[in-house]
Amino acid sequence: MTTPTPSTLDAATLRELIAAGRPPRLLDVRTPGEFETFHIPGAYNVPLDLLKEHRDELRNHLDEDVVLICRSGARATQAEQALAAVGLPNLKVLDGGMLAWQAANAPIRQGKQRWDLERQVRLVAGSIVLASVVGSVFVPGLKWVAGFIGAGLTFAAISNTCAMGMLLSKLPYNRGASCDLDSIVGQLRAGKQS
Repeated sequence: MTTPTPSTLDAATLRELIAAGRPPRLLDVRTPGEFETFHIPGAYNVPLDLLKEHRDELRNHLDEDVVLICRSGARATQAEQALAAVGLPNLKVLDGGMLAWQAANAPIRQGKQRWDLERQVRLVAGSIVLASVVGSVFVPGLKWVAGFIGAGLTFAAISNTCAMGMLLSKLPYNRGASCDLDSIVGQLRAGKQS
């Protein structure tokens, strides 16, 4: 059983829609901390875990075209699958995510700077592997910690999920502003964007 490929929209086309005054609803599924760092003007922050948990409630407030956004497209694709499962039509994923948007020199709203989640995962995973390999000189069993991290990264690549990333997203550093279902629904109703 294969997962259908989501419908995508490239950065240039999205820019044209916004400039023409016909912007779709932009849902950025990155963490609040990532969203706070920079985002497309007019986007709503609906973190992926919150979206998955409350997709039925969100569906009632999304009746127009929706473009899902994340850093590179992976989390937005997961969000598209979750919303499509509750029957939401007119979903698209920003092809290449914020990386493509920035590469197109498209407008962004900047905030407090912090490392993105993928960079944090590389730092933590690399540090654990390095420490366990160096430490295995004194405690030979530590080499298995490096093996465990390698297996976790392999599974993350195959499954397109990342347990370490999900854990890191819970840290206060990554949470940023409060992001709860009631405030998101209120913003969607009022048409208030960030």
